[in-house]
Amino acid sequence: MLNWFQALLPKEQKFFDLFEAHATTLTAGAISLRHLLNGGEAVPLYCAEVARHENDADQITREVLLAVRRTFITPFDRSDIRDLISSMDDAIDQMHKTAKAIILFEQRSFQPDMVKLGDVIVQTAELTAEAVPLLRALRENAGRLNAIAEEVTKLEDISDSLYDAGIQALYRGPARKDPMAYIVGAEIYDHLEKVVDRFEDVANRISAVLIEHL
Repeated sequence: MLNWFQALLPKEQKFFDLFEAHATTLTAGAISLRHLLNGGEAVPLYCAEVARHENDADQITREVLLAVRRTFITPFDRSDIRDLISSMDDAIDQMHKTAKAIILFEQRSFQPDMVKLGDVIVQTAELTAEAVPLLRALRENAGRLNAIAEEVTKLEDISDSLYDAGIQALYRGPARKDPMAYIVGAEIYDHLEKVVDRFEDVANRISAVLIEHL
C-alpha cells in the first residue's frame, strides 16, 4: 500500500529537469540568432533553426503547465512555476519574432550594433542557463542567483544603449538615402532589444522565487 501511494506522489525533480531543458533551448536559440546576424546566404537557415528551437521550447512549456495541474506537491508555488516557464518561453518567442521579421524584410546584412545586441542576447541566455539548475537548492545558491540577476540587469542596460546608438546610426546613415532602410532597421532593433527585456523578466521571476523561499 505504501509503495502504491509513493508511486502516486509527484516527482519534483521533473520540474527542474524541464526548466533546464527549456533553458537549453533558450541558449541554442540565442546562438542561432547570433549566427544569423553574421548575415549572408545562411540567414534563412539560422532563422529556421530559431523556429525549431522555439517549437521545442513550446512543447516543454506545455509539459510544465500540464504537470502543474496534475502534480499534488510542487517544488515551489504553482503560480511561480507558471510565471517562470512562461517568462522563459516569452524570451524564445521573441527570438522567433525577430527571425520572422528578418525573413519578412529579406535582410541579409546587419548593422554593427545589431550584432552587438546578438552578443548580449547570448550572454543573457547563458546566464539564464546557469541560473536555472541552481533553483534545485535555493538557499545554498542564493548568492550566485542574486549575482546573476544583477548581471542580467546590467546587460539589459547595455542593450538599451546599443538600441539608442543603433537607431541614431540608422538615422544618420541609411535613412538619409533610403527611408525604408530606417523603418526596417528600427523594427529589427526593436525586436532584438525586446529579447533582452524578456531575459530580464526571467531573471526577475527567479529573484521573486528566491525571495519567497528564503
